[in-house]
Amino acid sequence: MAASLLKGKHFISLQDWSKQEINMALETSGDLKRKFARGEKHRLLDDQTLFMMFFEQSTRTRNSMEAGMTQLGGHAHDLTPDKMQLSHGESAKDTAMVLSRMGHGIACRNCFYGIGNKYLNEMAKWSSVPIMSLQDDFYHPMQGIADLMTIREYFGINTKGLKVTISWAYATSHAKPLSVPQTQLLLFGRYGMDVTVAAPKEFPLKKEIVDTSLINAEKNGGKITFTDDMDAAFEGAQIVIPKNWGGFANFDNFVDDEKHRKEMTNNLQKYKNWICDEKRMKLAAPEVKYMHALPADRGNEVTDAVIDGNSSIIYDEAENRLHTAKAIMALTMGGRR
Repeated sequence: MAASLLKGKHFISLQDWSKQEINMALETSGDLKRKFARGEKHRLLDDQTLFMMFFEQSTRTRNSMEAGMTQLGGHAHDLTPDKMQLSHGESAKDTAMVLSRMGHGIACRNCFYGIGNKYLNEMAKWSSVPIMSLQDDFYHPMQGIADLMTIREYFGINTKGLKVTISWAYATSHAKPLSVPQTQLLLFGRYGMDVTVAAPKEFPLKKEIVDTSLINAEKNGGKITFTDDMDAAFEGAQIVIPKNWGGFANFDNFVDDEKHRKEMTNNLQKYKNWICDEKRMKLAAPEVKYMHALPADRGNEVTDAVIDGNSSIIYDEAENRLHTAKAIMALTMGGRR
């Protein structure tokens, strides 16, 4: 397909992109990664402006987008609610319409449960430039495509039958969104992977997203199974992705209040033994690779021996956030004019 067909396309969920479009983004990511390694300039977005709206702070997402935009020849504005009229209640519609008249792309992170994805889609409804999700309460497409790129680098383009374990893990840092595991589940099945999801019953993923992931897998020769046994999930796995997520999906209308937080905290304390350690890694395949979107809660989600060990590919995964971000920006903001 022609790259110009992606110009102006929103990037809110990978589910909205065809495999052909995702493959083009991956091919572009690889090309830009090679250019970056060789020190070749790739100013595909000369003099263009990206507005980055962060309702929550970030390390990999903010820096991959800002550095990427600089390397593409443009400029990124780092915007937080205190720098905008968002703190005074300006609507998503007004924000999108104003910023899209001033620049060439808008990227936003809004992970507030029950709010984030709706906010991004409301901006997309009114924006005349592409809206790119930097993570919301349901999806994290920038992380998903970087994860897929990393997996293909280690295991090849043909990922059919690759055994991947997405596991809940104990953490004390904060109640992490559902967006990363849900994005991975939706995406990996489309690439024919054999995915096992391990989580205590108190920490499910959203039912409608699970249902869609099962359809994705069936259509593409993948397989998805669910278990509440972390050890069983690790057996024979070639890739393990143990990461905490909150129990938000347990509540039909989650409200971030003391009652809900207390219930999630009480549930969390039941599963302190859900940690990725050397014992569990030995249950996996000899070639197993450990992945994590970062930041990892060391000593809770994972031991230092694992995350710093030979099986860990977290820094390759993090670097690929740069190359995939550049590809998405170049394809949606650039293209033929």
